[in-house]
Amino acid sequence: MSRGLSFGPAADLYDAIRPTYPADALHWALGEAPKTVLDLGAGTGILTRVLLRLGYDVRPVEPDEAMRAKLAATTPGVHPLAGRAEAIPVPDGQADAVVAGQAYHWFDPDPAHREIARVLAPGGVFAPIWNVRDHDEPWVRRLTEIADDVADRDGGVFNGELDRDFGPDFGPVERAQFRHRVPMTAERLVQLVASRSYYLTATPEKKTRIEAAVRDLAATLPKTFTLPYVTVAYRAARRR
Repeated sequence: MSRGLSFGPAADLYDAIRPTYPADALHWALGEAPKTVLDLGAGTGILTRVLLRLGYDVRPVEPDEAMRAKLAATTPGVHPLAGRAEAIPVPDGQADAVVAGQAYHWFDPDPAHREIARVLAPGGVFAPIWNVRDHDEPWVRRLTEIADDVADRDGGVFNGELDRDFGPDFGPVERAQFRHRVPMTAERLVQLVASRSYYLTATPEKKTRIEAAVRDLAATLPKTFTLPYVTVAYRAARRR
């Protein structure tokens, strides 16, 4: 199974356990509502629902059928489109902004950039966004070491730094970051790791090792704690 399309079987867990996005990051990336926003790689709608609460008109696009079904079930009145960043099922110039939450690293950059530019109105904004664990805390660094060492992961993970522009149709790329924290318990930490692509595509033996390592780490923490995140946001405007 492709890691980029591995989330469907875990759609319920993904929706319940993945972190939200801070409003100030979205306002910085997209500008103030109301605007028509395409949410590319929308998954189960975690980012879509935040945008809706902030007053944006959101059109989610998601390639995975199970993820689209979860989005539709949890987001009344919203009908996700079947599509991907390289083939967006939307007419030219229909969006004021395109956002990709925790998804851009799965895109094929050049064709995705051309498609995103096509669906954006002149001057519209493309904004990929990630929640990245904050490694300023030692236990969080250890959690990432578990993913790297025990899970033996080799890609599909974003570390907060983007080393490319968005092609000739876009202006300069800007970057900003925003900190927030998510309440956590040992069981929720295990569930969070179990929602990651490196876990979903691992062998049963490797899954057992990952869970054991995460539980050992959680045993060193208070019964309830918070997981710190840095939301890293990028934006660039479509050239007129």
